[in-house]
Parts: sequence; structure tokens; C-alpha cells
Amino acid sequence: MRQAPKVTKLKLKRKSRVLEVAFETGETAQLACELLRVCSPSAEVHGHGNPQLVTNKREVNINKIEPVGKYAVKLVFDDGHDSGLYSWDVLYSFAMNQGQMWEEYLTRLKAAKGSREPLLDVKIHYSDK
Repeated sequence: MRQAPKVTKLKLKRKSRVLEVAFETGETAQLACELLRVCSPSAEVHGHGNPQLVTNKREVNINKIEPVGKYAVKLVFDDGHDSGLYSWDVLYSFAMNQGQMWEEYLTRLKAAKGSREPLLDVKIHYSDK
């Protein structure tokens, strides 16, 4: 199996919630933070062979990108998820297969009657009046 090209640049576009990835081949990809989060390579998401459906992440963003050696990064998401290592192979696979990955995710979400919409954080204030 051929090794994926190395990542030469990562640029987080916080406003649009997109991670721009450039590879040594000159190829680039725009990867949605939501896709990176719901398809995280972590054991938490993959459930040791029984993938967990991650929902309510339409507005998720990346807070921090931490290098891991010369072969991967750890993405720290604003929902607290930080256990997936995104190797160059994983990022290249995302880049080349994101359309199919997204369709499979939406199919699973629909079958489970799940939602992409974030959960509302409702605060109740009581008045003495």
C-alpha cells in the first residue's frame, strides 16, 4: 500500500469552521471541522470496531492543533474532544473520500433519527417578583 503524501500546511479557518490541508503533491483540501469531529479516528468514536454515531456537531470548531512527531496532529475541538490522532494518511484519506464519508454519515444519522444541530444550553433564571 502506498504511503499518503506528507502534509505541508494546515490552516484553520475558524469563521467558516474549515481546516485547509496542503500536501507535498500540491493537492489541497478543505475539511469541515464537523466532518473531522464526527469521523474522528479516536477509539471513542470508532468504539473498537463498533462505531459510535456522533451527533449535534454542526457548529463544532477546532480550538487547537498540536503536532505529534512528524507524522500527525492532535485536533482539540471546542466540545472537549481531543483523543484522535490525525496522521498524514488519515488526513489524506479524509481529503480524498470526504464526499463518500459525509454521505455515509448523513445516512447513519437519518437512520438513527439523529441531528446535526447543536444541543441548546438553556439557562433558567428565577425572579423574586
